[in-house]
Amino acid sequence: MQNFTYYNPTKLIFGKETVTKLKDEVPNYGKKVLVVYGGGSIKRNGLYDEVMQILNDINAEVFELPGVEPNPRVTTVRKGIDICKKEKIDFILAVGGGSTIDCTKAIAVGSKSEHDIWDIVTKKAQAEDALPFGTVLTLAATGSEMNAGSVITNWETNEKHGWGSPFSYPQFSILDPVNTFTVPKDQTIYGIVDMMSHALEHYFHHEKNTILQDYMVEGILRTVIETGPKLLNDLENYELRSTILYSGTMALNGMVNMGYQGDWASHNLEHAVSAVHDIPHGGGLAILFPHWMEHSLDANVGRFKQLAVRVFNIDENGKSDREVALEGIQALRDFWNSIDAPSRLADYDITEDTIEEMADKTVIANPTFGNFKKLTREDAVAIYKASL
Repeated sequence: MQNFTYYNPTKLIFGKETVTKLKDEVPNYGKKVLVVYGGGSIKRNGLYDEVMQILNDINAEVFELPGVEPNPRVTTVRKGIDICKKEKIDFILAVGGGSTIDCTKAIAVGSKSEHDIWDIVTKKAQAEDALPFGTVLTLAATGSEMNAGSVITNWETNEKHGWGSPFSYPQFSILDPVNTFTVPKDQTIYGIVDMMSHALEHYFHHEKNTILQDYMVEGILRTVIETGPKLLNDLENYELRSTILYSGTMALNGMVNMGYQGDWASHNLEHAVSAVHDIPHGGGLAILFPHWMEHSLDANVGRFKQLAVRVFNIDENGKSDREVALEGIQALRDFWNSIDAPSRLADYDITEDTIEEMADKTVIANPTFGNFKKLTREDAVAIYKASL
């Protein structure tokens, strides 16, 4: 493995009724609080009232930014930055899923910069500081509650980019599995696919001596495969929700990929699709990832074989490495199909008409992308066509 330095300053607060910890955490950062949230589910399930009561009890001066989109828009980020600068906000609280947290990270960084936030997202400028922020998580999926990454969409230019900085870690994140009980089945499915995709992105690399990391990633995948279908039949089961919630955090908080860099081409491919078509991120990944795997198989057949045997229990007797690897890819596709994840771009009414436009967006930052196998625009076109 490579040399590495691991740093993650986020305090993780996990378990039942942990939202009450806000009264201990928020006062550490000041009185003026901007609460950021999405489309209103937290009002329907009572979490909004609970959070506001706690903030009222600690005499916080509260401002609100509702309406964060599932693929958070830079226009919404700018609204939040304007509030923070105008009102001299001390602390931001994200109450919601990964999109709300991603939006909050951009607001926090943009509020401490003279640069437009889109320039920071597109790496034309660097983050220099951020307002402190915390999260109350309501959806198991992205892992944004315990990492520095964020994905922001510019709908005016149809671009969607991932970015991050040393300043965009939450100060704390509160994870109560009960707050995920009301997540509908389709969003739960997308979350399962998303966290599995994060684990898979880590898994495909060429670094040597990553024995422990491999087992940790495989453990996350096996856990989600075992737990996910049970949860989809029992959406208010605390034990199942807690296992999936914890798996989503562990899949992308940096602990399982110390000493190497994963691939991330599939995420780049999906970002280009949802930048044009605004589809759910997890849905796009379910469609694209198996096709990326087939397209990239020859980069290291042994890596795919190992996944097939260790995670999907594929019998390797009497078969070539390639045959075992292909059975493993099919097993992943079959699992996602079994939980009703989408399998074709046509499921979102996406046709060949926009393939060229999407392919252009995969190389908007660099002429090649991905680390396990370097892909070009032509590779993107081939994967999109196979995914139709």
